Amino acid sequence: MTTYTTPDTAALAVDTAPDNVMTGRRRLTLVVLLAAQFMLAVDFSILNVALPVIGKGLGFSLANLQWIVTAFALAAAGFTLLFGRVADIVGRRRLFLVGLAVLGGASLLGGLSTDPLMLMIARVAQGLATAAVTPAGLALLTSSFPEGPLRDKALGLNGALMSAGFTTGAILGGVLTDLLSWRWAFFINVPVALAVLLLAPAVIRESRPDERPKLDVPGAISVTAGLLALVYGLTTAGDKGWGDPLALGALAVGVLLLIAFYAIESRAAAPLVPVRVLKRRSVIFGNIQGLIAFVTETSLVFLMTLYLQKVLGFSPLAAGLSFGVLGVGTIVGGVAAARVIARIGTRATLITGGVLQAVATASLATLGESHGWLGLLLVATFAGGVGNMLAIVGFMVTATSGLPDDEQGMATGLATMTQQIGITMGTPIMSAIATAGIGAASTSHAVLHGVSVAVIVNSAIVLAGAVLSGIFVGTAKRKKELV
Repeated sequence: MTTYTTPDTAALAVDTAPDNVMTGRRRLTLVVLLAAQFMLAVDFSILNVALPVIGKGLGFSLANLQWIVTAFALAAAGFTLLFGRVADIVGRRRLFLVGLAVLGGASLLGGLSTDPLMLMIARVAQGLATAAVTPAGLALLTSSFPEGPLRDKALGLNGALMSAGFTTGAILGGVLTDLLSWRWAFFINVPVALAVLLLAPAVIRESRPDERPKLDVPGAISVTAGLLALVYGLTTAGDKGWGDPLALGALAVGVLLLIAFYAIESRAAAPLVPVRVLKRRSVIFGNIQGLIAFVTETSLVFLMTLYLQKVLGFSPLAAGLSFGVLGVGTIVGGVAAARVIARIGTRATLITGGVLQAVATASLATLGESHGWLGLLLVATFAGGVGNMLAIVGFMVTATSGLPDDEQGMATGLATMTQQIGITMGTPIMSAIATAGIGAASTSHAVLHGVSVAVIVNSAIVLAGAVLSGIFVGTAKRKKELV
């Protein structure tokens, strides 16, 4: 096993405090890392509202407008596992800082763009930076806090701020576009990235292997190409339908390449992801639960947006503001997750979160066509947000526990890949189900029927994830108290 050493400098001194004590350095480390993760979450959703304005300003055709989002998603999801392992090899802090610098520069380039090509280059660079910063930041988080209550608390806060960042990005994008310009949806990243770059070297400890292992190039190529094909297929299916030959071909190629990746890893001398890790029950079912959590909640936002705008007649801004309650629910769930895990254990937390989310989601199938149903929507999305965040934090704890520090980048790379794939595939799947339920009619009643069908399927998927967690996830509890 690769051993890690820490540079012997005052700024990077090893923290020898007890595992259950939140020291000043650990608190400052947490603030810096959470600020970066929050920025990444905001960046993921901030352009959604501004897309039509960007397209008009830079001359994008309506057919090509989706590529502003797709280019980012392809890079962010396709390279995340590779960069997670690169972080283990070259140093998590180093890759984290390089990725932040690229993100800041790409955001500046995006804000200054004068034509579609310039913007697309910026979006690809933003996606690559996200693929580097997210797993490196999570690996720094898990390796900076000992396994147990402190790590659970850090992951809970990370999950809460990540989810709040998605909501904030959607609202902030609309506000900045209306009051200033769509360019500020890019520019806003620059000062945040600079602030983190200035603080991070002084508070975050680096970890490097004594002997740098070789990078598994065949594995890296197969998994990156496979993820790129998979994400491209999912986004194309969402845009053109699940019967589109290009979408189906890309999905098939993606699956075959991922199968080839597994075969390569089983024979590689220095695999990108050791097969013994891929076979770990905590890794398998932790990531399955995470995939379900991200697929269902992100797509539920899409379904409720359809309901609010097409059935109740809300404006886009009013619909976006309605999801502020969901954001509050995710924050509550993230803050409470560590104590819930300490009290009832990770498996019970996954089950509790899943059941709460499933019940809250199922209740949305009873929504009607009058504004009086808005109260149920707000209560259900709040409760579902709490349950979803309990499941997400439980997934992160499960998927990263029991692995040594030198494999945390790989573990968080897998978890980040799960997150990105879940976010990407959720909306196309639920959109196809809702569209089938709506049929040829476009009346508010037909839309309500299609949304209700998709909501029931969404709830069933969540419940299935909770059942899987109950059967296959371990029962260990966190016994130490937070100080």
